[in-house]
Amino acid sequence: QVQLVESGGGLAQAGDSLRVSCAVSGRTLDSVTVGWFRQPPKKEREFVAATGKTGGRPNYADSVKGRFSISRDSAKNVVYLQMNALKPEDTAVYYCAATSWTRATPDALSYDYWGQGTQVTVSS
Repeated sequence: QVQLVESGGGLAQAGDSLRVSCAVSGRTLDSVTVGWFRQPPKKEREFVAATGKTGGRPNYADSVKGRFSISRDSAKNVVYLQMNALKPEDTAVYYCAATSWTRATPDALSYDYWGQGTQVTVSS
């Protein structure tokens, strides 16, 4: 069983940076593709970024390209989402998810395991 635990959310002002973490247990990172999704208030969940289990180019939503960066620390079995130049519209609950798929898919339905989420709030 794969378990995911997010941490690192919090309050930020527009233009600030935050890093959220996803600790993965039950599988090593080279056996799972990990994605980040978010759910803004009163909106549906949306894809943010993903990193494939075999490495390669990460996948980013257009709304975060150039501002967010996904990375993995295999020694710690942790996936990070570095968020720079934050905007109020980045306010959301951020979830990490894992799948056995090789590709860094943006399709939430392809992910089998989900964390509980961490709140990120960006004020203007």
